[in-house]
Amino acid sequence: MSTFTSSLPDTLLARLNEAAKELQLPKNKLIERALDIYPDQLNRGQYAASYDQAGNDEEIMSIAEEGMTEYLIQMNNEDEAR
Repeated sequence: MSTFTSSLPDTLLARLNEAAKELQLPKNKLIERALDIYPDQLNRGQYAASYDQAGNDEEIMSIAEEGMTEYLIQMNNEDEAR
């Protein structure tokens, strides 16, 4: 395991101290967990942003609506066949 040294703003260090006390974890373990989770949160944010962007794209929405229409027709045909 490697050692990493960093400076933190006083307010952030105070929040870290509070969280470490609440969770009964050493500060380094709390930072380790946070750094492990952070890239996943970034990916989720990018994923959500891509859906927002797609929702505002008229061409993509048109394709999605056409696909939904076809899906509903198939579902209706299956229901009628029963």
